[in-house]
Amino acid sequence: MEYKPTIGLEIHIELDTQSKMFCSCWNDPEEKYPNVNICPICLGHPGTLPVINKEAVKKVLKTAIALNCEIQKRTFFERKNYFYPDLPKGYQISQYSAPLAQRGYLEIPIKNKKIRIERIHLEEDTGKLVHPEGTDYSLVDFNRAGIPLMELVTEPDIESAQEARAFVYELQLILRYLGVSRANMEKGELRCEVNISLRNLKSQVFRGPHSAGSGMGQESSFQWSPFRWKRNGAGVKSELGTKVEIKNLNSLRAVEKAIEYEIKRQREILERGERVVQETRGWDEKKEITFSQREKEEAHDYRYFPEPDLPPLKIEEKMIQEIKSEIPELPSQRRERLKKEYFLSDKEADFYVSQKDMGEYFEKVISELRDWIKTKKLKEKVEEEEFKKLIKLASNYILTDLQALLKETKITGEDFLITPENFAEFVSMIYTGEISSKIAKTLLKEMFATGADPSQIIENKGLRQITNEKELEKIVKEVIEKNSQAVEDFKKGKTAALQFLIGQVMAQTKGKANPEIVNKILKKLLI
Repeated sequence: MEYKPTIGLEIHIELDTQSKMFCSCWNDPEEKYPNVNICPICLGHPGTLPVINKEAVKKVLKTAIALNCEIQKRTFFERKNYFYPDLPKGYQISQYSAPLAQRGYLEIPIKNKKIRIERIHLEEDTGKLVHPEGTDYSLVDFNRAGIPLMELVTEPDIESAQEARAFVYELQLILRYLGVSRANMEKGELRCEVNISLRNLKSQVFRGPHSAGSGMGQESSFQWSPFRWKRNGAGVKSELGTKVEIKNLNSLRAVEKAIEYEIKRQREILERGERVVQETRGWDEKKEITFSQREKEEAHDYRYFPEPDLPPLKIEEKMIQEIKSEIPELPSQRRERLKKEYFLSDKEADFYVSQKDMGEYFEKVISELRDWIKTKKLKEKVEEEEFKKLIKLASNYILTDLQALLKETKITGEDFLITPENFAEFVSMIYTGEISSKIAKTLLKEMFATGADPSQIIENKGLRQITNEKELEKIVKEVIEKNSQAVEDFKKGKTAALQFLIGQVMAQTKGKANPEIVNKILKKLLI
């Protein structure tokens, strides 16, 4: 039998605001000491009153607009009632009936597929439980309690582990471009939960008039729970498969591997003729398996009701238009522009999109090179071809040599000393043959360490390339005299011998000889 995965995601994102959602406590996810960023409001003390963080609302709206969502202009907060040790109030201020945004989509690079977004709402985060090793108790850190938390729920449009990973990756980039969240999964700033089921492709699925949602709305004549359609009271149902939830996936790799494992596990169960149990499962990173945490046949009754201490929210059209004007070029737009404007491959463009700072640096370098090549006053077609070669050369050095230096030293931000102007000059020197590739590596390391101008380094270190033919011919003759066997091999038609002789000249000149001129002299003397 063939089975089709049906996958939906629930993603929680900690918003990057100065203060918490309903109080003035500092929002600092990097805080090392427990229970210092707390107050009577976020601890839920009697008699305290919450106040809505306007900046958090704006950040959710900005995300919603970037994700093509409909903004709900009249909304309100509600109390979600449940008990957990890290929930100080005994309830969570959240949204249920009227989320800030709904019915959007995000297009992922895989087949340019649109994944529908069912809703985006705003709530407060819980605290954090700490389990000291070797003890039989747990501790509670409330620093995180009350931090603005945005929840995004997709429709069950995802059909593979790769699509799920692509969605989370693209969303993560968008959040960072918007300045909404740092979205570091390893630090819990973006937490992903997966709902997944398998269905037999031979079975028919009835999609009724209310076929949307994640099971978060009120029951209608058809219900999604979230991957099972049934007609209430009619005794007729058509299966999308039994839903399994995988909780708290904290990396892109974990999202992909957990789904791959779960698809395999559920397929094996169904092929044995057994029933998949609706349950919540965890992910074991070391063993790369999911494991049962608890069975969950029905949704919890959270007894939602409007938060009595907060007024309803009215989103003005003026605010929406102001937020729209603040939205920058988004990752997908930038990816396409880079490919079109700079003739980059998909892989190169994706690097400059994912590494936003390096992408901006690359564009500044190319701008400098564009100005430099215009001084050559070439014909239009020739200029375009030369410009393409310069872009390729610059990008190659950024993606290889420069990235190797950055990775080795772990230098970031202001500690990176090479200006775009100096890097462009460095590239032009290689392009014109002023320096060899060997000297280029030495020069780049010196520029990286000091931030100095490449011309000045070449002058001070004596790295300027030898282009004088008489000087080089003298060196070439000495190399020929010392390597008679290589000379004989070349005369017998072994082309590798020529490269060996060029290498010997480069070694003798410490990489300063112009290899093209050396090649020409060797052929003249040997043929």
